[in-house]
Order: sequence, then C-alpha cells, then structure tokens
Amino acid sequence: MDKNNALTAFSALSQETRLDVFRLLVKAGETGMSAGDIGDTLGVRQNTMSANLAILARSGLIRSKREGRSIRYLADMDGMRGLLAFLMEDCCGGQPELCQPVINELACVC
Repeated sequence: MDKNNALTAFSALSQETRLDVFRLLVKAGETGMSAGDIGDTLGVRQNTMSANLAILARSGLIRSKREGRSIRYLADMDGMRGLLAFLMEDCCGGQPELCQPVINELACVC
C-alpha cells in the first residue's frame, strides 16, 4: 500500500459510522452482512448507509459480493493487512524482534 491509498483508508475510517461499519464487518468475518442488516444493527438509514459503504469500498477496506438480488458486504482483510503493513513498514529500526509483541497482539486466533 502506498501513502495515497493509506490516506484514503484513514479518511474513510475517520468518520464514526464508517468506523463502526468496518469494525462490525471485521467481527462478522467471512459471512459478512447485508447493507440492511448493517444499517439496522447500527441504526443508520439506508441512503446514508449506502454512501458510507461506497466510501469504504473505494478505500479498499471492504468488498461486496452479490447474492441474487442482494449484496453482502465483508471486511477486506487484504486491505486491512495492507494498511497495517504500511504503518509498520519501517518498524523497530531493523530489529524485528521488537515488533513481535505488536504482531502477536494483531494476529487473529480464529
């Protein structure tokens, strides 16, 4: 991930509803959620949710999957890994063992 993509991702996450959506989709895992279910869970109107989902999708942090007439949204784990890798690119001044506690904290045990 380059600096411009990272800035786009940070911009997308800098709004409360979008941050809540992203965290909800991370929690939902590979099953994802429909836009309606996301909106109902977070108490957000459909048109507002659509705009927020579009911003998150453009940022590379979520992806969508069509299922018949509906669309399921999922956290894009590659996008999230790219953002985290960008942040930690120059971590620990060439001493990777210093970064290991952070990496262990981020590792998914699911």
